[in-house]
Amino acid sequence: MSKPTPIKGPGRQPGPAVRKIDFKILGRVMKLLFSSYPVLVPIVTVCILFASGVASIPAIFQQKVLKVITSYLEVGSTDWQAAMGEVIPLVLILAALYVCSVILITVQTQLMAYITQGFLCKLRRKMFDGMQNLPIKYFDTNQHGDIMSHYTNDIDTLRQLVSQSLPSVLQALIVVVTVLFIMLWYSVWMTLVVLLGVVAMFFVTKIIGGGSAKYFIRQQKAVGKTEGYIQEMMNGQKVVKVFCHEKQAKDEFDRINGQLFEDGFRAHAYANMMGPMIGNLGNILYVLIATVGGLFLLFETPNLAISGLAFTIDIVIPFLNMTKQFTGNVNQVSQQFNQIAMALAGAERIFRLMDEKPESDDGYVTLVNAKVEDGTITEASHHTGRWAWKHPRGDGTITYTLLQGDVRMTEVDFGYEEGKTVLHDISLYAQPGQKVAFVGATGAGKTTITNLINRFYDIADGKIRYDGININKIKKSDLRRSLGIVLQETNLFTGTVMENIRYGNLDATDEQCIAAAKLAGADDFITRLPDGYDTMLSGNGSNLSQGQRQLISIARAAVADPPVMILDEATSSIDTRTEAIVQRGMDKLMEGRTVFVIAHRLSTIMNSDVIMVLDHGRIIERGNHEKLLAEKGTYYQLYTGAFELE
Repeated sequence: MSKPTPIKGPGRQPGPAVRKIDFKILGRVMKLLFSSYPVLVPIVTVCILFASGVASIPAIFQQKVLKVITSYLEVGSTDWQAAMGEVIPLVLILAALYVCSVILITVQTQLMAYITQGFLCKLRRKMFDGMQNLPIKYFDTNQHGDIMSHYTNDIDTLRQLVSQSLPSVLQALIVVVTVLFIMLWYSVWMTLVVLLGVVAMFFVTKIIGGGSAKYFIRQQKAVGKTEGYIQEMMNGQKVVKVFCHEKQAKDEFDRINGQLFEDGFRAHAYANMMGPMIGNLGNILYVLIATVGGLFLLFETPNLAISGLAFTIDIVIPFLNMTKQFTGNVNQVSQQFNQIAMALAGAERIFRLMDEKPESDDGYVTLVNAKVEDGTITEASHHTGRWAWKHPRGDGTITYTLLQGDVRMTEVDFGYEEGKTVLHDISLYAQPGQKVAFVGATGAGKTTITNLINRFYDIADGKIRYDGININKIKKSDLRRSLGIVLQETNLFTGTVMENIRYGNLDATDEQCIAAAKLAGADDFITRLPDGYDTMLSGNGSNLSQGQRQLISIARAAVADPPVMILDEATSSIDTRTEAIVQRGMDKLMEGRTVFVIAHRLSTIMNSDVIMVLDHGRIIERGNHEKLLAEKGTYYQLYTGAFELE
């Protein structure tokens, strides 16, 4: 039975409602950030607080300097030396504060670079660790390119959030609050005029920012789907070319890429609109404050000032500068709104991956090295070449059962989706050393049965027993350690040939890996490679033929030395000459093991102890080759060519 169809193509998804910044997601990001660096983050925060405070106080010193100068002008004094004596200390204090600010900003930027990269490193590790615990179903139903987008595009948006947006917003908010209090000290009425202008900015930010956030979320999803399609086309490039589907591939990409363009255009159109609008509103507000201040000076209204400060030129000029500073920082916050919205859209996708339900495992029976003396099985402290199931009992005792490879399925029903059963009443048994073959059309349920044996999926009803133990009681990692598998699609990893063989057993010596390669029939071609077993492989072994890759896969399974082997159409994609070589390797690998074989070519399974013919998730025939031929049923028709597998 085929696996669930992966999700393909973005389609035209209905857009979500206008969204504000999700403070729940932001709070989770901040919690992770602080927990990752509980000391450094507060230090950076203090640096930002001080630097922002220094950025807010020039107006105070400017007012004091102007007051000194105007006081000398009012009395007609020409003692500039005395005036400079009062001004220079103020300038020196301000310079000292700026020097401290520069030092702290340098510390902040260096620490922030370390925190950002370290935080992303830890987040990627959390994502990858969590991904290793996800069930196979997750990878069957999600595009691999979309999953990769979490590690690249979504992570990059978080980098911008942590390294740029959050520090900028914090700094701007501190300046805004500090300047606001200073402005209130100078003039309540003029401050109210500024606040009215800021309210207008707020509404503009809310209207434009809401639309921008909506399309930034869409853009993140579209990027993931685009990357998924590109990866899919790269993996299937040979198929595309052999069927001359280049135009169809281009048309589909144009559709997906067009959706990304539309969402990206709308997101950035809103974002790019915000800056100029907020900036112009700030300029209008500046002119308005200058006009109001001029009117106050013209009509001499000192009662409009507070704290005994007369409303004079040494108040108006600093106030105008503070207005510019105030609106500039409000504009900076509004500009960062878009980046924050995009980053939180990426964070939401990352957290969705991290929150995926891990593969459940309630097994407690484990696999241990076994020692057998006088018929008594005990646990060995070293590798003995024999294995046993360690089974804790409810009364506190522990029993040991030798690992033999006896697999039995009783009245098993299964469906990938609830309410859609794909296997019906499957009962079979494979005794130690037997070779059991599955035959049937594509989608009949052959691969699904093997997926249930290694618990890639759990059954809905029935029982599966391994050496008499319900496999639900066996810890999944130990269950899978006792199974070897050779798939139709070979998966080799970047590294040497030796490292790829050793992947089946990381504790295997070089001699054991070479022995496994000889058993699989791979040693002959490996020794003829440029660097032999030290030859580097990359791109899933693209520098090897399909048959050579398959032989390495068989050697990898052989070095694991499992008592049960699953061969899933391992020779269906290679030529008949190579098949003969691979078949000899598999025959040696299968000796003395319980083997489940899935094959389209009946020539590879004629010597099986039991052949099971499946149709639409049911076993319709079973027996050895001679018995099934004598019955002249479906298998007979397949063998004689009267019926062909699809």
